[in-house]
Amino acid sequence: MEWKVLISEVIDLRSFSNLWYWIALAVTWSQASHWVIGIPFDMVLRARRFGGEAETELEQFTRLCVNRVLYIAQTAGLGLTAIGSAIYTTLALLGFYYAVEICQALFLIIFPLGLVALLTLRTARRIAQDGDSGESLRKRLSRHRMAIQGVGVVSIFVTVMWGMIQNINISVLPH
Repeated sequence: MEWKVLISEVIDLRSFSNLWYWIALAVTWSQASHWVIGIPFDMVLRARRFGGEAETELEQFTRLCVNRVLYIAQTAGLGLTAIGSAIYTTLALLGFYYAVEICQALFLIIFPLGLVALLTLRTARRIAQDGDSGESLRKRLSRHRMAIQGVGVVSIFVTVMWGMIQNINISVLPH
């Protein structure tokens, strides 16, 4: 077997027909909805159930995560926006204009994560402005998680539909 053929079989760039792509998509959205502003959501649930020290830990950890997000946005926000825009544009052009399937697949994972980043920044700013604590903090973090899950559901639906179209188009093409 020729080495080029072996490499192309091991590294399959047809992402939508590859099981690993769908596993990566599921893990990505699972992690995105578990880590809310950098806070593991089980901390929020534990604070809701037990209160007291768990509540204090959540408030302190939230303050650290919020300050971190705001610091990154303030110091590197413009650069991250420029780099992100360049990456989105490159992936979109290569993927959808030049029909490079791996770029389509990456775009369909990465672009919605940019929306999650914007939601995270907005929530962090609101927590800092309002000085949320206790029940109001838990509610805000829960609403933020629901928003992330909503973006994830729409993203997965769009990705599945696009992937099915790609797989049908590949299977219909003459060999």
